[in-house]
Amino acid sequence: MQAVLNTSAAPSAPARKGKGAGFLLLSPAVFILLVWSIVPLVMTLWYSLQNYNLVDPTLHGFAGINNYWYLLTDPDFLQSLLNTLLLVAGVLVISVGGGTLLAVLYDQDFFGRGIARVLVISPFFVMPTVSALLWKNLMLHPIYGVYSAMMRAVGLTPIDWLSQYPLATVMMIVSWEWLPFAVLILLTAVQSLDGEQKEAARMDGAGPIARFRYIILPHLSRAISVVVMIETIYLLTIFAEISVTTAGGPGVASSNLAFLIYSRALLQFDVGGASAGGVIAIVIANIVAAFLVRAVARNLEV
Repeated sequence: MQAVLNTSAAPSAPARKGKGAGFLLLSPAVFILLVWSIVPLVMTLWYSLQNYNLVDPTLHGFAGINNYWYLLTDPDFLQSLLNTLLLVAGVLVISVGGGTLLAVLYDQDFFGRGIARVLVISPFFVMPTVSALLWKNLMLHPIYGVYSAMMRAVGLTPIDWLSQYPLATVMMIVSWEWLPFAVLILLTAVQSLDGEQKEAARMDGAGPIARFRYIILPHLSRAISVVVMIETIYLLTIFAEISVTTAGGPGVASSNLAFLIYSRALLQFDVGGASAGGVIAIVIANIVAAFLVRAVARNLEV
């Protein structure tokens, strides 16, 4: 009996050999992933503690937390952080709210529905730089832009959107890019709703608003939480749209945290300060990601 227990408790030689072979096959990929992620992080941490300026080689040495202190007390950093929060919140409200309404609309049967679905999803496949150039030069230009022509046609004075409303304009461009993603995910969720449930509610006298509020919206809660999580992670790193359209200006009126780090590193040549900003951005992104993942997990368990 003791021999049987010992035999069942200890893995056999072929099993140990198989585990060892599997580890050897996976080890190159694991090593590459570790090097890919850990080496840049360690270098960023190192440079954030150094006095390192690309145009002043005499400025060197250990800086301690001076780079972090200077960045955290800089009004530009606080403004950029606020712009980041406003940009993320605004795009989420527009894309999730508009995506929910469009998903419910495109779930209805109407002529040309297939073409309409293709058109609403198409902007998601346009590269951010191309999208920003299209909006800047074709749609929003104060002289020959489409919106300016429409305003002149009704007797109004055209607006220089990028100068007068820089952050709102960037928000509009990014929302145009991410609205198709929300529509795609939410439309799939709407189509998974049992049609008999909606028909039963309609026969019981529930109107369109009541069916949307008490049946469709609760059914979309999980999909909405997933859309919010994915979009938030990507929206924290918005860069191309700001660089192409407003270059963070006027001043820092449309700068977010990602563009501020870029300007510190490659425009002001302050590698130490930019690295400190990168570390702070990593901390903020991980805190937000952890919160969102827990929120989504709780929602999926319901």
